Amino acid sequence: MPGQKIETGHTDTVHDVVMDYYGKRIATASSDTTIKIVGVSSTASQHHATLSGHQGPVWQVAWAHPKFGSLLASCSYDGRVIIWNEGNRNEWSQAHVFSEHKVSVNSICWAPHELGLVLACGSSDGNISVFTAGADGGWDTTRIGQAHPAGVTSVSWAPALAPGAFIGNGSLEPVTKLVSGGCDNTVKVWKLTNGVWKMDCFPALLMHTDWVRDVAWAPNLGLPKSTIASVSQDGKVVIWTVAKEGDQWEGIVLKDFQTPVWRVSWSLTGNILAVADGDNNVTLWKEAVDGEWQQVTTVEP
Repeated sequence: MPGQKIETGHTDTVHDVVMDYYGKRIATASSDTTIKIVGVSSTASQHHATLSGHQGPVWQVAWAHPKFGSLLASCSYDGRVIIWNEGNRNEWSQAHVFSEHKVSVNSICWAPHELGLVLACGSSDGNISVFTAGADGGWDTTRIGQAHPAGVTSVSWAPALAPGAFIGNGSLEPVTKLVSGGCDNTVKVWKLTNGVWKMDCFPALLMHTDWVRDVAWAPNLGLPKSTIASVSQDGKVVIWTVAKEGDQWEGIVLKDFQTPVWRVSWSLTGNILAVADGDNNVTLWKEAVDGEWQQVTTVEP
């Protein structure tokens, strides 16, 4: 399948590109302080909207599940998180602005829709805030204080289905967990219990020797294990797995890329991992039957 070049119209570096649920539009975040909405098809792309409201580089954008309407979240160096709502087609407004953080908010991630409309945000202040939409239109806030005191770089939610749920040895109750990465070189797993977030891995997961740049919890589709990928300034991609609740997480190095690795993302089925590195390469990886990870392809720029 040939690549398609999309002109975003940004005037500075693009930090994030996210496709909507239906694969019809992308949202892009840029250092030019704006977000662009672009319609995409197999043959062409079309600029739909420019969202202006941040006062610094926009690091990430995230589409909410369509069951909640047409909503987009964004986070910025300006410390703010903005929820954008699309009223009429391509007409966007600011539905809510969170100013809990006074310094850069580096990562945002919507929870699985089974948990409701819930957004996790990681900031350079070391804290993770979790905003939950209430029935009255307001938002409740919980926080993980000093999750990574040197700064939080990334957050990712666990699947709502407990591992093993489909094969009869897991709970069907939704799981409320997330993983974070930080400037302390660690990866940490958190669990919400009785309204309080507590660390769910002891000790913190440490195999990186420099800042963790991104973490991604794999969809498990009811399979019996949980899997997390983490990537770092140190060039390594680590795959973390745990067989069942309460066991220790174990990490293996997928590869040392010898250059900083910026982003990592799972396919919807959780069996293919995309890795973006500092040499401007995107590679796809798949786990073989023997547990070894193999490169499937390189995405040509």
